[in-house]
Amino acid sequence: MSLRETILQKPVPQHIAIIMDGNRRWAELHGLPRVEGHEQGYKAIHDIVDACDAIGVRYLTIYAFSTENWARSKEEVEALMRLFIDACRWEIEELHAKNVKVNFLGDFDALSEECRREFQKTVDVTCNNTGITFNIAISYGSRWEIARAARRLAMQVKEGLIEPESIDEQALSGQLQTAGMPDPDLLIRTSNELRISNFLLWQLAYSEMYFTDVLWPDFTPEELYKAIDAYQHRQRRFGKRV
Repeated sequence: MSLRETILQKPVPQHIAIIMDGNRRWAELHGLPRVEGHEQGYKAIHDIVDACDAIGVRYLTIYAFSTENWARSKEEVEALMRLFIDACRWEIEELHAKNVKVNFLGDFDALSEECRREFQKTVDVTCNNTGITFNIAISYGSRWEIARAARRLAMQVKEGLIEPESIDEQALSGQLQTAGMPDPDLLIRTSNELRISNFLLWQLAYSEMYFTDVLWPDFTPEELYKAIDAYQHRQRRFGKRV
């Protein structure tokens, strides 16, 4: 029995989050410019979305570009933004045909008008699709997201719409960009980095974590199945005794 068949014998995670690390190292190992590593990483995303959809994962959230990544060189940032824009144009018809719903998480105000336009078009075209929900975090930082949620709740208090006493975990969750979605069951991080880097800090409170030394461009569906297999062998307690 293949690993894919094995994991399908048990419930698969309904929401998987991935920190895609190692594009630049992959390029260096192959003696290529950094942008080529990012292009190879983009190709890996395509296969992982298809694999998740095929095995019944309902939500996939990837960390494509953090708020901290703006500090990278101008050339690399511009190349990444161009890749994001082109990817939307290249993939929108196929994603729509496959019934994939696309969302973007992050600070759109920091993006160029062209980025915002292409991202919004992708969201609008796929918004009524009922297959896997594919969240792409670009210009995203979890501390920014939580602060934004707090400001929104504070404004509602100021306007007399809610009482401060009514603000609880559910209220704050409702102001996050993942509102209405289940928290990730499984977080995967590639390239042997053992941290979560300001990604979904609130949402990952009880997620299982899986770290691999595989660089993201080499992360295949088979590697995804390994992560899910490891997840299925764990006992999730959510802070309770079992």
